[in-house]
Amino acid sequence: MKQFPGFQRGVNLGGWMSHEHYEPEHLASFIHEEDIERIASWGLDHVRLPVDYNLFEQQGAGEPLGFRYVDLAVTWCRRHGLNLILDLHKTAGFSYEETFGESGFFDSESYQQRFFALWETFARRYGGDPEHIAFELLNEVTDRAFMPAWNRIIARVLEIIRPHAPRTWILVGSYGNNAVEALPALELPEDDRLVYNFHCYDPMGVTHQGAYWVNTMHLDFRLDYPCTRGAYRAAIAAMPDFPATVSGPDEEGFGEAFFLERFAGAVALAEAHGLPLYCGEYGVIDLASDATAVSWFRDIHAAFERCGIARAAWSYKGMDFGLMDRPAVLPELLKNL
Repeated sequence: MKQFPGFQRGVNLGGWMSHEHYEPEHLASFIHEEDIERIASWGLDHVRLPVDYNLFEQQGAGEPLGFRYVDLAVTWCRRHGLNLILDLHKTAGFSYEETFGESGFFDSESYQQRFFALWETFARRYGGDPEHIAFELLNEVTDRAFMPAWNRIIARVLEIIRPHAPRTWILVGSYGNNAVEALPALELPEDDRLVYNFHCYDPMGVTHQGAYWVNTMHLDFRLDYPCTRGAYRAAIAAMPDFPATVSGPDEEGFGEAFFLERFAGAVALAEAHGLPLYCGEYGVIDLASDATAVSWFRDIHAAFERCGIARAAWSYKGMDFGLMDRPAVLPELLKNL
């Protein structure tokens, strides 16, 4: 499979410039240069930087605040030998999370024009360094019904970006919150610097146990990993509306084989189209035990390595998935990024 050079193993800086954290005090304090230096010391080669559009549209006099902090992140990454993926996590009219109150993007020309204008600005500003800065067009398209519009939007925004960033790698995900099985719904134009992008939090009953933002999840639900698929099904049966089912015999475990099975179609698609494959988010909620997190990371890492899939773990700190928030097992987790 085609490789994604310079962006093989990374970590997300979630919650710095995303998830509605726009207060100047937060922006100035959440991530420092020492954090970037630490990430580089882990032997990783890049960070994925989620940003919300709100920080980049003009509000009052002067340049929008978001550019100051992206420029700072780029400077720190260059100083410490890391590359950076600029991920538009929320755009005007769309967010993967309904509670953020954005809607209408896929039907609204005015929202789409704002999306195009922002990406043209990003391309003009950051498109001259294609070996070190990559672009991710939009985080986690949700509904399959959005795909006809999303495919049209992708084609148009690429036409806008490419004159300013002809060799920049551009990551594109599909519906189902970047579901790996949804990648075939993308209708990508001919472009040898595109990257198929997906997220993986499977099995969800393990990675999102007790998650307060998942409506069908019981807050007191806990499940250790590894376990058999039968034990998993029996455990989540207590939550009849929880959608995360798994296939396979009851006595079968998860392990590397489970992830190889999940990724096989995407690997074949990427190979057929001669494009890299990237997992932009994966991780385990901090409510799960340390032993569960270590075992899960070990299994998915083995599959990533076997398939040649580039990736970035969610997330560096905080955001309910922080690697830094598991000090007792952090060295073990770092072996499996």
